[in-house]
Amino acid sequence: MFEQVAGLLTEHAQLQEDLADPALHADPARAKKVNRRYSELNKIKVAHEHWQQLQSDLEAARELAREDEAFAEEIPELETALAEAQEKVRRLLIPRDPDDGRDVILEIKGGEGGAESALFGADLLRMYMYYAESKGWKTEILEKDESDLGGYKNVQVAIKTNASDPSQGAWAHLKYEGGVHRVQRVPVTESQGRIHTSTTGVLVYPEVDEPEEVEIHQNDLKIDVYRSSGPGGQSVNTTDSAVRITHLPTGIVVAMQNEKSQLQNREAGMRVLRARILARQQEEKAAEASAHRSSQIRTMDRSERIRTYNFPENRIADHRTGFKAYNLDHVMNGALDPVIESCIRMDEESRLEALGQ
Repeated sequence: MFEQVAGLLTEHAQLQEDLADPALHADPARAKKVNRRYSELNKIKVAHEHWQQLQSDLEAARELAREDEAFAEEIPELETALAEAQEKVRRLLIPRDPDDGRDVILEIKGGEGGAESALFGADLLRMYMYYAESKGWKTEILEKDESDLGGYKNVQVAIKTNASDPSQGAWAHLKYEGGVHRVQRVPVTESQGRIHTSTTGVLVYPEVDEPEEVEIHQNDLKIDVYRSSGPGGQSVNTTDSAVRITHLPTGIVVAMQNEKSQLQNREAGMRVLRARILARQQEEKAAEASAHRSSQIRTMDRSERIRTYNFPENRIADHRTGFKAYNLDHVMNGALDPVIESCIRMDEESRLEALGQ
């Protein structure tokens, strides 16, 4: 079942030679991609060697058991270990999402529920910031539109990881967060103590490694500048530092006013614009090859309700995987791993099924 391993090991050896070549590191973007692929293949190489060693040990134990029954006691344990090693290699051979090692731009947008939705948006931002901190990732607020009560009508955050292993990348974990998040709780604005249901949207984009990766012509951009404003429309800047960038071919609009400098807002806006264009291109490819993407639980439908946060019951439930736990307080403090792992496992199972393995 591991016929493809030989080819991957050959590729691994070639990448090892490439990484030893100083010329590669003169191109940081290419070096980063080579490092990601090498790390991915190295895990397969190590797991395959372990499987081969266990197979050899089992054959030796069976042969020795014919002469000495004492060796027979080792056979069941080796058989179990061999089956586990084989399953590990099998899962590592599942084709990865090529973007798994990328950083992400995560956007939280208010939905149904008005002020309560914006307040929950702030709670989600805090949850993701704590989760990133637990992973050792770096975060940077690119843009925020605060509500009068201290929530966020819209907030965008860049999440970066230095992991060379794609499976530990920000996109590998956070790509499943895109969709509608539903909250059930008593809002601070509710005087009767009634439980309300509100929704907040989350969008996740893989960040572009290098600007050249997504081609944007200056003539395709319409750039407007204006004076930034805070909650309630109050002016927070006396200069025209806010920037609105419209990409005419796609109609994508990005507005930035978080920084006091027009240049900084423009740079942040271009980062988000590149990520959104890349995501648009990926969606178009996915639509063309939907059969190959059908195994993924990550949806391109941003209106899908993916998760419910029930505060009175302290319950978190993911509607795609069936995951349910009564530790919402811990999840809101960044303990997202079990929820996300349920998404990763379901995605792997559906990929395996699609491959017919």
